[in-house]
This record gives sequence, C-alpha cells and structure tokens, in this order.
Amino acid sequence: MTIKKRVLAAATAVALAITPTASSFDPTYEASCLSRFDPKEVLLGYQKRWIADESPLKIAEKSRRTGLTWAEAADASLTAGAARGQGGTNHFYVGSNKEMAREFIDAAAMWAKVFDKAAGEIQEEVFVDEGLDGKEILTFAIYFASGFKVQALSSNPSNLRGMQGNVTIDEAAFHERLAEVLKAALALTMWGAKVRLISTHNGIDNQFNELINDSRAGKKDYSIHRVTLDDACNEGLYKRICQVRGIEWSQVAEDDWKAKLLKATATEEDALEEYFCVPKSGGGSYLNRALIEARMAGVTDSGPVVRLKKDDAFGQWPEGLRAAEILKWCEDELKPVLDSLDPARPHCFGEDFARSGDLTVIDVGEIAQDLHIKTKLQVELKNIPFRQQEQILFYIVDRLPRLRGGAMDARGNGQALAEYAQDKYGSEVIACVMLSESFYREQMPRFKSHFEDGLITIPRDDDTSTDLRALSINRRGTPCLGDVRTGQEKERHGDAAISLFLMVYASTLDGAPIEFTPIPRSEHRNPNAAASAHEDDDHQTQRGCW
Repeated sequence: MTIKKRVLAAATAVALAITPTASSFDPTYEASCLSRFDPKEVLLGYQKRWIADESPLKIAEKSRRTGLTWAEAADASLTAGAARGQGGTNHFYVGSNKEMAREFIDAAAMWAKVFDKAAGEIQEEVFVDEGLDGKEILTFAIYFASGFKVQALSSNPSNLRGMQGNVTIDEAAFHERLAEVLKAALALTMWGAKVRLISTHNGIDNQFNELINDSRAGKKDYSIHRVTLDDACNEGLYKRICQVRGIEWSQVAEDDWKAKLLKATATEEDALEEYFCVPKSGGGSYLNRALIEARMAGVTDSGPVVRLKKDDAFGQWPEGLRAAEILKWCEDELKPVLDSLDPARPHCFGEDFARSGDLTVIDVGEIAQDLHIKTKLQVELKNIPFRQQEQILFYIVDRLPRLRGGAMDARGNGQALAEYAQDKYGSEVIACVMLSESFYREQMPRFKSHFEDGLITIPRDDDTSTDLRALSINRRGTPCLGDVRTGQEKERHGDAAISLFLMVYASTLDGAPIEFTPIPRSEHRNPNAAASAHEDDDHQTQRGCW
C-alpha cells in the first residue's frame, strides 16, 4: 500500500479520535442533509484529493481556512514517519510567518500521534539564517524514529540549500521572494523530492497566479487544485465546523454564515479573491487590443475571411436547389483557398455553431514545424440552414491535408452537427466540446499563451478583433465569453473568438492522417455506379440531421 493510500485509510480510521463522535447527530438528520459528507471521516473530499495526488509538483489555489494545510500536515507526518524503503523522507514547511510555522508543526505532531508513529516532542531549534548575516532564527521540528523529520523553515531561500525532502510553500502568493524560494525548492526534486504550493490569491500579476495560468497553458507541469468557499461547503466544510463546535447544521445557517464572511470583507473584489479564487484586478478584456493586433496579418500571411449570409426565403427552397447553390458557392469561394493549402503540413479546425441569431464560424489552421498555427481560412455563416452548414463543413474538412483534429461547439443545436462530424471522421480526430466554465478555465490559458508567445496568426479583421476582445474574466475568476453582443450590428456573440479558441484546442488532439491511394472506380463495369454515388450523396445529406 502506498503512503498516500495509508494516509487516507488511517485518517478514516482515526476520525473518532480527533473529532466529536457521530452519535451527536440525529440519524434522520444525517440522511436528510449530510449528502456528500460523512461525519465519520475526518478528511473532506477536496482534502483527500489533494493528498492522493502524487504529482511531483502541485498547486492549490484556495479559499481562506478550508483546512488544506491541515491535510498537508497529515501527509507530511506519515511521509516522515515511513522508512526510507517505503518512501519516507524529510518534509520542510516554508510559511510566511512564525505563527503559521507553529500551527503546521502542531498539526503534524497531532497526526503523528493518531497515526501511532514514533515521534519525539516538538523541538524548538535555533537555525542560523545565512541569508540574514548569520541571524539566529527560532524554528520548530519533529523527529521520527525513521530518522526523518518535519521541520518549519523561514522563507529565506538559502535555508533550503543542502536540504533533501519534500517542501510545502504555504501562502505562496504572499512570499516576497517566491521566485527564489521556489528555485531553491525545485533543486530538491533532482533526488525525487516533491514541491507543494498552497495559497489564496494576491493579485492577478502575482507569480503564484502566473504559475497557475502557465500550468493550465501547458508551459509548467504543476497539477492544479482549486477550492473555493462554495466548493469546500459543497463537500461539507460548514457541516464539519458545526460538528466540531457541537451545533446543528442547516442550510439557512450555512448561507447566513457565508453571507457574513463576505460582508465582513472591505470590498466585493476582496471577497472574490479571499473566498472564490479570483485574483484582484482581474476585470476587463482577457486579450487586449495591442496583443490581438500584433497577431493579425493580411491575406498573404493569413487566410481570407469568407462570409455567406442568406435570407429566410432561402430556407424554403427545395433541398436539391439549396445544395446546388451552396456547392457552387463552395467551388467559387472555398476551393481556391483549400487547394492552396500545404499538403505537407498538418491542419486543424475549430467551429462555433449558430443557426440564425449569431454566426457559425469555422477557422482552419495550418500547424508549422515550430507549432505556430496560421489561420488559413475563416468562414462565417449567417442564417444558413442546418443541412447546408453540414454540407459546407464537410466540403472544407474533406479537403484539409493531414487533418490533425477538429473541435466543434456541441452545445444545443450544434451537438448534432458535431456528432455527425465525429461519425464521419472519427472520435480521435473530432472533439465534441461542451463549453463549460471548467473547460474555459483549463484551456483558455493555453489559448492566451499562443498570443503572448507569438504562436498564432489570425486574419486582420475588425469583427474578429471585437470578438476576441469580448473574452473577459468572470466573477469566479474564469476567462470566458460573457453575455455580450459584438460586431458593428451587434449580431455576433464573440463567435470568431470561440472558433479560434477551439482551433487552438484542436491542434492538441491526437488525430493523425491516414495515407492511402484510392482505387479509381470504373463506371463501364457497373453502369449503376454513377447513380449509386448520387444516391449515397443524397443519403449523406439527409441522414436524419435535424
């Protein structure tokens, strides 16, 4: 059994030793309002997930007082108490003040006792801080029979030099020299040590927030955990508070408790940062105008924007006439661009779907050797019937060389077209994306990094620029598209921004081209071949789309 599994198993086993007994709860009360919360277990769900994550590098962005550091002390105690052959090692805690250090060591000592680990009493030691002209600093430590220890160090980076063991940097966003502390801690990973950063936010430009965004963008390798006040309460935080305090829980009491916490903060912006993981000064456009325009190019360096708009009468035409009209448009407007695509380079596409209110936008990207994505074609469709949207999409995708992947908006009416594309091209190639806050949170930093690092070229187009500037950070700290209208006529809803966003996501898919040489069909052998081909095309167009 791994150390992580032993932590979780032991924590459950000793729950009654460190919390009030579950017998103080009425059984009917437990059944009715303690869903997702077991009073017999000492660790809440998010605490268990944090401990169970064995990533060498991990970060927790969290609300105040959610008990994540307390759970980290359990991990530290059991790790330091284990023998070397069982994964045991030292654990160093770097807080921002003496009180935090003492609190962590007290928690580790408590865990050591309930885990029945042979550990000495907490020792106060004098540590010579070489970075402060040899100043003597009082530190706290617990020594285990295994030969390892849990020790609290000051935030001076030099204190980690020459050490070996796991490192927890608590309230990382509030360390004045976080970059240097982290640099020293990461050096310990050469011999298998692990580094954990735990903190509430302290501004959008803080390095802690930059590490989180870089990790979500794929630039860093940290595993990210996010625990807002609502997340913690949904998994039983306030119920645990009631359990420890010996008071009865009710939803009304919990709502009132949360409201008082938020009201006590100076401003709404402070409340969002303290309790909902939203770094301050996070409003405004996610991508500014200067950054967007720096990635724009003319038709010679990027592809054209091709637009098609039809009136309501077009939708009443017979299907055959509509199909013929759209085929001619595809041959005239799209084929020259598609024929010019480099057959040696992989391609990807993103699609944001709309039927009449907004626009359907399809962006085609060419992936260069250095992974730069050049937008070779942007197609915007207004008031186009469902079947003709399928016809246009398949016309484009059928002609993309070395198709790497496609990501399609699968919300609402777009779900049908996305599923048909997945049936036609394969689930490895087509991603049906249900745009959600969690998807935005995980993928939008990668999209932004393409602009910041010069890894994307987009058409020089005013509507596209307006769509991209509609991306913003919401009240919960997630970059996404808000409920805004864009374009000169306000007939858009950031459609090109979502299409480009999905195009970049599609470039990460694992689809691969299948090279083959088609066998030419000889119609004189089968006089019905041509008719069969037309029947197949009609069936493809009419296959129960909508």
